Amino acid sequence: MKSTAPLTPQPTADGSFTFYSEEFGEAFHSRQGARLEAEQKFVVPTQIRQKAAQGRLRLLDVCYGLGYNTAAALEATWQVNPHCRIEVIGLERSPSVPQTAIAENLLAGWNAPIPELLTQIAHQPQVSGDRFQGQLLLGDARQTIQQVSRHWADAIFLDPFSPQSCPELWTLEFLGQVVRCLKPSGHLATYSCAAAVRTALLTCGLQVGSTPGVGRKSPGTVAGFTATGLPLTLQEQEHLHTRAAVPYRDPTLTAIATAIRQQRQQEQATCELESTSQWRRRWLR
Repeated sequence: MKSTAPLTPQPTADGSFTFYSEEFGEAFHSRQGARLEAEQKFVVPTQIRQKAAQGRLRLLDVCYGLGYNTAAALEATWQVNPHCRIEVIGLERSPSVPQTAIAENLLAGWNAPIPELLTQIAHQPQVSGDRFQGQLLLGDARQTIQQVSRHWADAIFLDPFSPQSCPELWTLEFLGQVVRCLKPSGHLATYSCAAAVRTALLTCGLQVGSTPGVGRKSPGTVAGFTATGLPLTLQEQEHLHTRAAVPYRDPTLTAIATAIRQQRQQEQATCELESTSQWRRRWLR
């Protein structure tokens, strides 16, 4: 889910631009570099360059936003294998954010034909050519993801706003729908290292690892049906046994953010897990 409020480009440290969402109170990317984040948080952990040798690559981009993550994946793939066919499904609440990014010329820094292809995908129901097929499924991602076939994706980019701001897209039930779309050999990447997110991914049958931080101290997360990424540190492992690891829940995939947060707070208050503050104090000694 992305904001539909008026958007103004804001520079980041690597020279690329992002937007700030007044609705969620967050920028769409790290201030250290929007383009850098797309590459290091999503393309590298999901092994896009290695997968390019397959000849066909399927990408599910959850919260497509400005299109940077998809653009970075296209560029990395075609640098390695110019003949690789890429199929992209992007989930996005409305076309306003990708269309505004196009109107502000924010994709101009990527090699041709990437800006042209993503201009088409922002304005047309579906785009298809020799090397590229893409579509945006517009609306609530909790419903539109159900249009994606089981075991369809070689790579999944999970990029909603933070769990605190947008818990709807971090629940155990929604992540179960996301994992359903992943191929047995596929990889899922997200910028979040929240214990609730990692616990949900583990519950859904994935193994999780860390990815290096980009513009922040905290790492990201990469997940797959087999071990991937950097092994979790002891500190990170213990974090998964604190109240912070209680997952967000939305059994009907229709709950509003306030209800999801309140339900989790109630579960945290009654569980027997160590408090997150106690865990933090132990590691600050």
